[in-house]
Amino acid sequence: MDTFDYRAALKNIPHKPGVYQYWNAENELIYIGKAKDLRNRVTSYFNKDLNVNAKTKVLVSKIRKITFTIVDTEVDAWLLENSLIKKHQPRYNVMLKDDKTYPWIIIKNENFPRIFWTRKIIRDGSKYLGPYASVSMMHAILDVIRETYPLRTCNLQLTRQNIDAGKFKVCLEYQLGNCKGPCQNYQTEDDYSNSIEEIKDILNGKIGAVIRSLKAEMEDAAMNMNFELAHRLKHKYDLLERYQSKSTVVNSSITDVDVFSIASEEKYAFVNFLKVMNGTIIQTQTIELKKRLDESDEELLTIAITEFRSRYNSHAKEIIVPFEIDLDDSNIKFTVPKLGEKKKLLDLSHKNVTFFKRDKIEQYEKLNPEIRSERLLTQMMKDLRMTQLPRHIECFDNSNFQGKYPVSAIVVFKDAKPSKKDYRHFNVKTVEGPNDFATMEEAVHRRYKRMLDEGTELPQLIIIDGGKGQLSSAIKSLKLLGIDKQVTVIGIAKRLEELYYPGDQYPLYLDKKSETLKMIQQLRDEAHRFGITFHRKKRDKGTLATELELIEGVGKTSAEKLLKYFKSVKKIRQATTEELQEVVNLKQAKAITQYFGQQKTPDE
Repeated sequence: MDTFDYRAALKNIPHKPGVYQYWNAENELIYIGKAKDLRNRVTSYFNKDLNVNAKTKVLVSKIRKITFTIVDTEVDAWLLENSLIKKHQPRYNVMLKDDKTYPWIIIKNENFPRIFWTRKIIRDGSKYLGPYASVSMMHAILDVIRETYPLRTCNLQLTRQNIDAGKFKVCLEYQLGNCKGPCQNYQTEDDYSNSIEEIKDILNGKIGAVIRSLKAEMEDAAMNMNFELAHRLKHKYDLLERYQSKSTVVNSSITDVDVFSIASEEKYAFVNFLKVMNGTIIQTQTIELKKRLDESDEELLTIAITEFRSRYNSHAKEIIVPFEIDLDDSNIKFTVPKLGEKKKLLDLSHKNVTFFKRDKIEQYEKLNPEIRSERLLTQMMKDLRMTQLPRHIECFDNSNFQGKYPVSAIVVFKDAKPSKKDYRHFNVKTVEGPNDFATMEEAVHRRYKRMLDEGTELPQLIIIDGGKGQLSSAIKSLKLLGIDKQVTVIGIAKRLEELYYPGDQYPLYLDKKSETLKMIQQLRDEAHRFGITFHRKKRDKGTLATELELIEGVGKTSAEKLLKYFKSVKKIRQATTEELQEVVNLKQAKAITQYFGQQKTPDE
């Protein structure tokens, strides 16, 4: 296999901002990246001491050529990288999962401009506003505009020459009051243009200014006794006020701001964008990014910011973000708010992206249950400070009744699901009386000694139902077997759901809504259910055995044999003397049938 002399390639790369491109042996473009210092960034990929993930190692192994483009500033690199990725879609770059063509509202470049929606942009001088991620929201805005401002919908060539020549006649839309008839000079071009300017203001979030202007005109018309005009203005004023009350309004002092927040998983990330103009959120959208090389949240957010600002043609000077972005640009101010109205905006964006992430993940996991298992195990590994995924988990629970009939139950979860064939229970042999600690010690020792003897693979996580005492007893047995360092062991105390680690006096508290805690509780509850079921059977057998021992000539051993054979006292009561003789001798069989008052023979 041919090798790549990266040292020779690095010599030609300058210490300048720009975009670098990696090519494979087939001359395919496999990765595009940006950097404020090209030489340093590209060199970092070939640093053998750098702790990189497996996917990055695979990428580096495939590089056979490096090309680069120098730009003036880091922002230029930012924009160029985005456009090149969208054009070439290299295999190892983050994938934007968004193949929709979103609609725009167009103000047509023509005399007496029409306003309608479209998915196709034509560079003919028309003004496009959007795109709108919510089609229903866009239609609601258009409905308000049509109801408030009578505009033409025909495609006639309304030039001054054609109108003056009387080429057109008003249509039904004029009769219905949906158009003021500019085709027959019933509406002046200035009056029509004023409506278009007000509509532009509404679409750009300046609805408050339009409302204030209308209110002033309305009051002026009323003072001049022009009540018909005042009534029409009042109708328009009420419509716009109703629309404004439904809009998400923030502090009116916040003008032309972009807001971004991110929520990421192991393989995916989700970014929400809010566009704020004149105190109103006029655009909002959330997109999904598929990770390729374990990219950081900062890298992913940078990609999304570039994409959104390009898509919505945003030139906002201020960008609100959840953490610092390493981008040096005098034209953009990045703000990480801690308090106030801007923090509320960031919180709103975070709520949106969190909901979107949860909804998307639920959809994926319904289609692919193994994705949920992998995600849940990864989260547990992080929350419980483990070094490996807890694919095999075992949970211990003890049960006894006033110190009698002590039993231990073990439930097993594999890949986040119950593995019932592996459930086990123990009759405690070495403990007399109510001693939970000693019972736990015996159960743990017996369980893992047998696994070691049989060469069975140990679990990654052991959960002990109980606090420090039970946990210490379990650790004592694991140390005796020499495996206390090979597995993670935690105890869960019932009262406040504290998690205890060996040797740590302070418990770990997980969020009550945490999936990790819910999984641990599920294991604990399942162990308790399994243990109690077995314990009741044993206790019931013990109680019945005591009743059988009241029969003359029947001792404890005989009583247990009878119950084991017949399964219940009811069947013993119904059994014939001959049937009883299968388990006990003739004298005992007769005593039993006499006791239950059923002296039966097969011939009867």
